Amino acid sequence: MDKAQIEVLGDNHIGTSINTPMRGDAFERSDEKKIENIQSHFSKIMEELGLDLTDESLMGTPYRFAKMYVKELFYGLNPKNRPKISTFPNTYGYQRLLVEQDITIDSSCEHHFLPIVGHAHVGYVPKNKVIGLSKINRLVDYYAHRPQVQERLCLQILNDLQQTLDTEDVIVVIHAKHLCVSSRGIKDKESATTTIEYGGTFTNTDKRAEFLNLLKNTSV
Repeated sequence: MDKAQIEVLGDNHIGTSINTPMRGDAFERSDEKKIENIQSHFSKIMEELGLDLTDESLMGTPYRFAKMYVKELFYGLNPKNRPKISTFPNTYGYQRLLVEQDITIDSSCEHHFLPIVGHAHVGYVPKNKVIGLSKINRLVDYYAHRPQVQERLCLQILNDLQQTLDTEDVIVVIHAKHLCVSSRGIKDKESATTTIEYGGTFTNTDKRAEFLNLLKNTSV
């Protein structure tokens, strides 16, 4: 694939699967070893840019960068880091729409490794199971902290919640700004992207409208 084709693929925001593309040996190395290797590689990148790594302000940057990538920005790549989400019987028989909105999205575009920032809004109609509200936030944060395509992020959150809650009646909206749009290429500072995925009862237009109407006074 030549450089022109690579540029087109990135700018077209292509995602190939609902699953994050991972190698089979992705977790054979320890986090510590990954940090060590990334630190070495990033030192070379900084040197190629002409930066002086003997300067006190820069000498620790390769390590900080590597640790940030493995432990913070992309902790969601490792399934072991998926939050433990306990479900509880719906003993009080709540059967109406439940919405958790304005959940912070702090992700990274997999095509340029630049930030994606915004909010997610998640709704579901309980059947036999419910989960603690903060667990929805934790699940969103987990999937956001990996190199992402916004459409895939939306689907990953939806599918996980559907499986966890044992119901198709889940809806997810993400509204976010992409720095790969605002800081490079077209450099459009104002545009944002909205994605929506849903199943079950939310395929009904009225039910979907009920959810979306609740978001009118939020960031969407």
